[in-house]
Amino acid sequence: MKVVKKRTPSKELQILDILSYRSNLSEKDTQQLLKLKKGYEGELLFDQLLDQQLQSECLVIRDLLLTVNNSTFQIDTLIIFPTIIELIDVKYFEGEYIYQKDNFYKDTDYKIKNPEHQLIRAETLLHQLLQRHGMKTLINSSVVFINPEFTLYNSPRDKPFILPTQINSFIKRLNSNYSKVTKQNQAIANKLISLHQEDSPYQTIPEYHYDQVQKGVVCHQCHSFSVVLQGHYCHCNDCGGKMLLSEAIIHTLRDFTILFPDKKITTGNVYDWCVIISSKQRIKRILMKHFKFVYNRRWSYYEWKAPGR
Repeated sequence: MKVVKKRTPSKELQILDILSYRSNLSEKDTQQLLKLKKGYEGELLFDQLLDQQLQSECLVIRDLLLTVNNSTFQIDTLIIFPTIIELIDVKYFEGEYIYQKDNFYKDTDYKIKNPEHQLIRAETLLHQLLQRHGMKTLINSSVVFINPEFTLYNSPRDKPFILPTQINSFIKRLNSNYSKVTKQNQAIANKLISLHQEDSPYQTIPEYHYDQVQKGVVCHQCHSFSVVLQGHYCHCNDCGGKMLLSEAIIHTLRDFTILFPDKKITTGNVYDWCVIISSKQRIKRILMKHFKFVYNRRWSYYEWKAPGR
């Protein structure tokens, strides 16, 4: 098993998460954040199971957003084996559900979308995309219900549903693929990764402005703004958390660049964003050490260093 694309939280999840402690989210946006967090938690849990149990030679792509024929679709996990592709949609549903007449019901009267319909759409569009690029392969699709607290009554045996008690058996079946990964498999993986889109057209991000969000260093443990600077460390008065000043600035600037990607990292902007650091010279020393300095005659700034540099 080789992971050729790792999973990262969506832009929508990252922004909503930051706004949850730097502004006042509406009830609708708060519910959307909780939904995204649960979904991402479920995907990470499935990733962990695969990392621990999947031993067959294959290529694993995590989190794809693709478009074909003006239709955008998302794939949680794609496993490319030599003779077949496994398309997997991960659901973190919790509680008791009833399957009845091709629909999912929660509490007998609350109907939700049948995840099989989304799965069929993704498989169909993936087939079209691969054919467009001259690539043909078999695709098998499954919905994995990862939450152990999930129950589905009347679940038909002919549906592509993998219930919590069936996940280990499902991975064992995946391990029955013994062939070697081919150059064609790698070509398929490379093409799909190259077509991946970062921003989903379906994301719902509320409008926000620089002057409306709360600035300051937040505690990396509890997200409190009750952070004070003492020497080379930042201390949280709420939870007692402690962090080096340089780490606190890096942590705080991640919020800044995610919320405002068009704003440059400059000494002045960091001074205004972090609030508690009174010395611009101190900020400059930290930026010079941990960021890449970009010289510009009119306006020099800093960039994030590439990983490992």
